[in-house]
Amino acid sequence: MLQQSLTLAILFADISGSTSLYETLGDEDAHKLVSTCIHELSGVVADHRGTVIKTIGDGIMCTFPATDKAIEAAIAMQESIDSLPLSPPENHINVNIRIGIHWGPVIKQNYDVFGDAVNVAARMVSRAKSRQILTTQQTVDNLPEGCAANIKRIDRTTIKGKAGEVSIFEIVWEEKDQTIIVSNDPTIPVIYTRLHLKMGEQDLFVDTGRPSVVLGRQAQNDLVVREATASRVHARIEYRRGKFVLIDQSTNGTCVAMEGKKSVYVHNDEIVLGARGFISLGCEVDSSSPQAIHFEYEYKGGKQGE
Repeated sequence: MLQQSLTLAILFADISGSTSLYETLGDEDAHKLVSTCIHELSGVVADHRGTVIKTIGDGIMCTFPATDKAIEAAIAMQESIDSLPLSPPENHINVNIRIGIHWGPVIKQNYDVFGDAVNVAARMVSRAKSRQILTTQQTVDNLPEGCAANIKRIDRTTIKGKAGEVSIFEIVWEEKDQTIIVSNDPTIPVIYTRLHLKMGEQDLFVDTGRPSVVLGRQAQNDLVVREATASRVHARIEYRRGKFVLIDQSTNGTCVAMEGKKSVYVHNDEIVLGARGFISLGCEVDSSSPQAIHFEYEYKGGKQGE
């Protein structure tokens, strides 16, 4: 079994909202559409000296020998999907992709690669929004000298399995007339934030030190709601780029009441939490209910290193 230690750029590209494609087009047509996209992305990888490692459902994992080739390929992928005649105009189907890239050491074994760099690249694509390309400090630091890329730093955050905060950069591929040279200026402002959650005697914070909490009926959750309408693992709240996002993964959905707004019902979807309000799992309650999870967003301005 051949095994090599290499340093490569790992790139993941996923089709955004593929579930809705299957719901709109049906299984057969959606599968054809996804296959067309994957075939197009694979061609882009080959054109940029990359290697397709595997396809994963509605996505692709590949490697490149250099960071600039990975970034060039990522931009070409976005542009190629934009130019594909993917469906009849009357279907109004727009297919978009999201991409994550990381440069680092991997173990290559047969036709697969393993290691922390793969995990970090996967974290980047999971954080990326539709039509977005995200990458890391390591990728930016290893761009060839004199390479002016359309790159901007958008966040400093924690990544599961990594100590401390890491910088996240976006490859701004749609603003073709603007070139941004990467800056590591320590005076760039950073907003330090946390979300205060409280239900009865349960009191906890979500912040950069604890970027994700889980809510539900099961005792192992970070915040336990003993309510029959709540699922065992009902929802989670994540810190993302200075905001807090509630992701429902329950049977009955989650009600979110934010100050000054009407209550919102979230089911197998996500929502950015506002400044303050309360959450109820599986059924709607008022703010005085013992099952209401009150939240408040706290922030302060500052600079890195302060």
